[in-house]
Amino acid sequence: MNESISKKVLNIITILIGNAIYALGVVVFILPNDLITGGTTGLGIAFEHYFNIPISMFVFCFNAVMFVLGAVVLGKMFALTTLISSFFYPVILGVFERIPQLANVTSDRMLATVCGGLMIGFAIGIVIRAGASTGGMDIPPLVLNKKFGFPVSVMLYLFDFTILILQMLFSNKEQIIYGILLVMIYTVVLDKVLLTGHVQTQVKIVSKKHKEINQMIVQKLDRGSTILYGETGYLHTDQPVIMTVISNRELTKLNQEVNKIDPEAFMIISRVNEVKGHGFSSGKIYRNKKTAAVSGK
Repeated sequence: MNESISKKVLNIITILIGNAIYALGVVVFILPNDLITGGTTGLGIAFEHYFNIPISMFVFCFNAVMFVLGAVVLGKMFALTTLISSFFYPVILGVFERIPQLANVTSDRMLATVCGGLMIGFAIGIVIRAGASTGGMDIPPLVLNKKFGFPVSVMLYLFDFTILILQMLFSNKEQIIYGILLVMIYTVVLDKVLLTGHVQTQVKIVSKKHKEINQMIVQKLDRGSTILYGETGYLHTDQPVIMTVISNRELTKLNQEVNKIDPEAFMIISRVNEVKGHGFSSGKIYRNKKTAAVSGK
């Protein structure tokens, strides 16, 4: 119970930090250098230009409307995960806007584009990894997906593109290019952050000394393995295949140990985006052979 509470508290702190980093990236790099961007912030920039509405005020009102829409259409559980971001982000954005020193960090648009993209991508990534959403423009695609079955990713790109067009109408060519680059950078960084810590390496090993190699994996590397029963394509003889999933750091050691046992072993190495189960997303469970036989594993 205590572990569950501490995890929830950690998630809330992560969401707050993520939104603060997002707001800081916008105030330090995006707004002072007149860069265009997507999402609710980009929509806020457009509304400030056309209607002279302060960005933080627009974001707060827009997020509140989207929060209500999400709660009605997507349910209370979704509303709870977006509650913090929907209201904390515009507040902290307004606070940062009132600190003049933050707007004087750099006047180099390329540097601002790169740094802003890195901060925004990282910020959104850690918020999503904490099980939350940044709210705002994340909600309409989810609503359209639930009501009409439109793909979420396609709708996200469509809305972002539309928001960029709204800003392109009052931006010069250089601002447009930097804006597109900014969106590309934070999209790539977001993907990397979401996969960080989850990427593992799957290895399949074909060898006449499969028993010795399997024993080495279990005992020396302290990793689980699965024996797949295969057949050679030419001679049609039975050939067990060892499959194991290890961390990237363990790959070199596995290569060395396999080479010691059988230099002619055939290895297939591939990257796995995420692994769930004992030893990865949960703790390891050690069983002796008698216990495993009784439990049927």
